[in-house]
Amino acid sequence: MSTDEPAPKKGEQEPSGVDLARVALRAAKEQARARGDAARQKKQARRGGGLRSGARADGRDPMALGAAINRLITERGWETPAAVGGVMGRWPQIVGEDLAKHCVPQRYDEDERVLTVVCDSTAWATQLRLLAPALVARLNEDLGHGTVRLIKVEGPGGRPRRFGPLRAPGSQGPGDTYG
Repeated sequence: MSTDEPAPKKGEQEPSGVDLARVALRAAKEQARARGDAARQKKQARRGGGLRSGARADGRDPMALGAAINRLITERGWETPAAVGGVMGRWPQIVGEDLAKHCVPQRYDEDERVLTVVCDSTAWATQLRLLAPALVARLNEDLGHGTVRLIKVEGPGGRPRRFGPLRAPGSQGPGDTYG
């Protein structure tokens, strides 16, 4: 009896000649299959190629660009950033033409779920702060619940002021009434 076979329990008969032949045949087939697979891989490696394309569809066949991009987004886990990027592209339709002329989405922090928006004046920054809760609800409706937790509004950024005789050290000056 081979070492691979479990010992027969009490009351069971030892395998007869036919059963032993079946077990031996099964083991021989598995060993032959393993040797054949190894030989096939070795042969393909010598030819300088891996698997070759055949008549049936497999993962190496060409696919449409949209399908390839969707597959890449899914494999890498970029669904949320891609959706937010789509929102940034549709910003005028989401917030309206007037607000979109003066307020532009700058970046999205996926960890904090914060969308940063830059406005060109303090008046528009104030207006956007008042509309922020409704805008967060609208964005979460489009993107999925909890995608955007907060909208951070930044005012206009002016050029750095030069130091002069009437400047306090370290100040950046008013630039606008923001801040």
